[in-house]
Amino acid sequence: MHGADGTVIYVGKAVDLRRRVRSYFRPSSWDDPKVRAIAAEAADVEFIVTDSELEALILEANLIKRHRPRYNVRLKDDKRYPYIKITWADPFPKVVITRRMERDGSRYFGPYTSSAAVRQTLDLLRKSFPYLTCNRDITGRDERPCLYYDIKLCLGPCIGAVTQEEYRQMIERLARFLEGHGEEVIADLERRMRQAADALEFERAARLRDQLQAVQRVVERQKIVSTTGADQDVIAFAREEDDACVQVFFIRGGKLLGREYFVLEGTQGEEERAV
Repeated sequence: MHGADGTVIYVGKAVDLRRRVRSYFRPSSWDDPKVRAIAAEAADVEFIVTDSELEALILEANLIKRHRPRYNVRLKDDKRYPYIKITWADPFPKVVITRRMERDGSRYFGPYTSSAAVRQTLDLLRKSFPYLTCNRDITGRDERPCLYYDIKLCLGPCIGAVTQEEYRQMIERLARFLEGHGEEVIADLERRMRQAADALEFERAARLRDQLQAVQRVVERQKIVSTTGADQDVIAFAREEDDACVQVFFIRGGKLLGREYFVLEGTQGEEERAV
């Protein structure tokens, strides 16, 4: 949402955009001071269509980082938005949701505006990157793994099914994916899978193959990640009679970070290249 001067005052996401926008202008919602303030200041609504909840979540976080809208920051109720935290300082890092950033050697991604959406995202990503969730002391010498290993939601470092190095490499790929480098993660998995097969490590190659296929399914549904991972400004242009509209999409590191649009008048008779 934009204020009268064009400044971005709020970034959000919704499945039903019409209902979501209407909710801000319904007097029954004005008990919330933030909603009341947005309704008073909003002058324009801009939207971007995404293909999945995961894509919307990542785009929302990037737009908030870029624009720092005043109504996406903490208000008087001291509400803290959720982050995805990777406990990188641990020998076998875990992936958790937190509302507080600390200088503890962990890596943080966010903030996000919906803890429910973050949980759904992690449930999806766990199928591609089966990270630890249990509180066991990982020695690699346990006799039996937990149920998650049997249903392929854990790599089983507790029984030595993977080494510490292999597990941390998988978590690093998860971090790169959250940063928007999905294609880079796929290329890395393909390379490691071939190396494992050439070394006749067929079980390891099969694990990497399964992970590769899961990541590919996620990336294929995301149209807001460029195929090259390059920095690009993509221009869309449309005109009707005397008016024209130009939209510029800013892609950095393969991620859509935002867009600007320009409405031009008096373009009748002008060549499109000149406009």
